[in-house]
Amino acid sequence: MSVVAMVLLTPVFLLTLAAAALLIAVIGAKVIQTGCGKRVWRRMEDWFHVYQFLTVPELNQTKHQNHLYTNLSLYLHSLPSIQDSHFANLVTGKNQNDIVLCLAPNRTIQDHFLGATIYWFNQPTHTNPEGTGAGTGTYVLKIRKVDKRRILRPYLQHIHAVAHEIELQGKRDLRLFTNSADEFGQWRSVPFTHPSTFDTIAMEPDLKNKVKSDLESFLRAKQYYHRNGRVWKRSFLLYGPSGTGKSSFVAAMANFLSYDVFDIDLNKIPSDSELKLLLLHTTPKSVVVIEDLDRFVADKTARISVSGILNFMDGLITSCCAEERVMVFTMNTKEHVDPNLLRPGRIDVHIHFPLCDFSAFKTLANSYLGVKEHKLFPQVQEIFQNGASLSPAEIGELMIANRNSPSRAIRSVITALQTDGDGRGCGLMGRQKEDDEMDEPDGVVCGEGVHTVKDLRRLYSFFRFRVTRKSSSSNSSLPASPLR
Repeated sequence: MSVVAMVLLTPVFLLTLAAAALLIAVIGAKVIQTGCGKRVWRRMEDWFHVYQFLTVPELNQTKHQNHLYTNLSLYLHSLPSIQDSHFANLVTGKNQNDIVLCLAPNRTIQDHFLGATIYWFNQPTHTNPEGTGAGTGTYVLKIRKVDKRRILRPYLQHIHAVAHEIELQGKRDLRLFTNSADEFGQWRSVPFTHPSTFDTIAMEPDLKNKVKSDLESFLRAKQYYHRNGRVWKRSFLLYGPSGTGKSSFVAAMANFLSYDVFDIDLNKIPSDSELKLLLLHTTPKSVVVIEDLDRFVADKTARISVSGILNFMDGLITSCCAEERVMVFTMNTKEHVDPNLLRPGRIDVHIHFPLCDFSAFKTLANSYLGVKEHKLFPQVQEIFQNGASLSPAEIGELMIANRNSPSRAIRSVITALQTDGDGRGCGLMGRQKEDDEMDEPDGVVCGEGVHTVKDLRRLYSFFRFRVTRKSSSSNSSLPASPLR
């Protein structure tokens, strides 16, 4: 045996060789744990494995929202591995205090499922040229060919299940969509952060509970609707004078359901076909809103026909594209509207929003002032009983302006009701208390409150369709809970 062979077979050399191999393995493991090492190791794996690439675009071929993309976004943003990503976007969540990590464009995130390693790449396709949004994007799935057949279908089912669970937990960030006047059939969106809830709405408790029960029943009724051959949607009509809380009620519905809001401006739509196209581009789990429908129907110069609105409400296009949606229409009054527009099937629930009564006033006082009982309440109640009334928005504005002093705020409402409420001439009906609980040095500011109401009404006249006093008083006498 040669001398070289004898040296190679000595125990000392073999031990040295083993120690060197162990040292190389330890150093290699440390290097692989670094960002650079992981990339090198991934490249080495790529040499020995065949990968396939699948894309998940944000919009499908018909330019509709791809629901898989939406669910995938929720899923990827919930992965623990996004915490280890070298580049991630920090954005605000549903609440402004919530910070959410999102996968940055042109970056990759790793996931593991059933023993397989999966890679997702965030590939932006194009950016909105007007700078009004982030444009559309595409997620690219990289998976080993040997793993694709084994795990792809259960993996996608897992993504949908996790996304659904996130939505049930209320972690889904809501969006407010508005239709564009420049790009017909297209929507633009911003985060929906309206704070209105059913707890903050001034409404009769019984009626409020009926609405909540109706919405909860709707959420659970998918199979029931389908078994009876009906589209899983619900339609509401909210009618009443301006400032009575219809828009806030829509926001409360969206927050309660955790649904996005699609606000349709009919004045921006040039034709009936474009109105149908907008409905096609809405997504499930959404509230579709058309405000001031009575005003639009009465406008003889409108570009959309009444027939087009009827088809939008319950036509064939609605039966195909309105699944898991709540349709909401608002009006100032329904007295002069064609009854065919409001028949069952087109409108399921009618909710009247009257001017304030004493019960609604107490709800507002509790919300705005934190007051459940007050020594001035009997005087306020007497004025309401004698026919005076203001809208919740007008009373709320007075309370906001005087929120640091509940007594002063209530006095300003009393003065406004006596001098500017619908029951004009009732200024002498309320009891005037001279001992007046003047717990504030600048207690008499009621005149300022009156001007606030008048200014508020001038502002409404610019933006909302005004109802005559006669219509307002007749509507206020209707029952407040025609929920059917």
